[in-house]
Amino acid sequence: MREITYSEAVREALSEAMRENEDVFMLGEDIGVYGGAFGVSRGMVEEFGQERVRSTPISESVIAGASVGAAMTGMRPVFEIQFSDFVTIALDQLVNQAAKIRYMYGGKAKIPLVMRTPGGSGTGAAAQHSQSLENWTAHVPGLKVIQPATAYDAKGLLHAAIEDDNPVMFYEHKLCYRTTSDVPEGKYTIPIGVADIKKVGSDVTVIATGIMVHKALAAAELLAEEGINIEVVDPRTLVPLDKQTIIASVSKTGKAIVVTEAVKRSGFSAELASVIAESECFDFLDAPIIRLAGKEVPMPYHPDLEKKAVPQIEDIVAACRNLMGKG
Repeated sequence: MREITYSEAVREALSEAMRENEDVFMLGEDIGVYGGAFGVSRGMVEEFGQERVRSTPISESVIAGASVGAAMTGMRPVFEIQFSDFVTIALDQLVNQAAKIRYMYGGKAKIPLVMRTPGGSGTGAAAQHSQSLENWTAHVPGLKVIQPATAYDAKGLLHAAIEDDNPVMFYEHKLCYRTTSDVPEGKYTIPIGVADIKKVGSDVTVIATGIMVHKALAAAELLAEEGINIEVVDPRTLVPLDKQTIIASVSKTGKAIVVTEAVKRSGFSAELASVIAESECFDFLDAPIIRLAGKEVPMPYHPDLEKKAVPQIEDIVAACRNLMGKG
């Protein structure tokens, strides 16, 4: 175990996978000599060469389409969309090709590709480079969707994604890149579709995704000083979703808060809330389910407004206090 950053953990997983399997290769905008917009692939072109770390033109639909074709021939492409906002340009290839081909070919074709993309706010990148659109791909049957919050989870889940024979969407929050955690040396995998309880608690279940996991844990420390013990559940994988871990936690605490950065309207927070409302744990609820999510506005450029557009630590603290009758 060593303590490394999230971005280092992703780079390790990519490098280990490429050393192990020559069918694995990378493509995307500026991922070669430049090392990627956030430096995740820095130094990899020197080890693997430009044939396997391919910098592409600025054309997300071509990047995704080429990856679909390569995957159908037996390669295992890992392609990077520089900002998750630009997944919109690649949606035709992802939604109508990658997600459908295995089904339409009766299982005779496989699509072992991984799309990596950084998303979210907090860097002052404004409205066109700060969106959280993971719910868009989570809506599509045939696509697996992963959103790891920690370096440990990112490395293990990326290895699992690269080995999967289905298309996997891998969302990395930009603010997570500099966070650190203990990560084993060498390869390990984390099963896709298994949630993780980041903190055990008894009073309130907080289900958080992406960077909101870190904010929930920070809120938990503040609430502990007031005698409120919250449990933090990180789904890690949106599709397939580990419903049983969520149901078991809410059944224990009787209170649920869902925290995501994506816009609240039609966001994945609604899916998480419906899992609770439609399950047996609904009978254990002592209070309504609370959803904390992004405001229904384009992401502002000004840092103060940017913070107000998405949930913060104090919002989670206030919601927990209210559920406990201490607001």
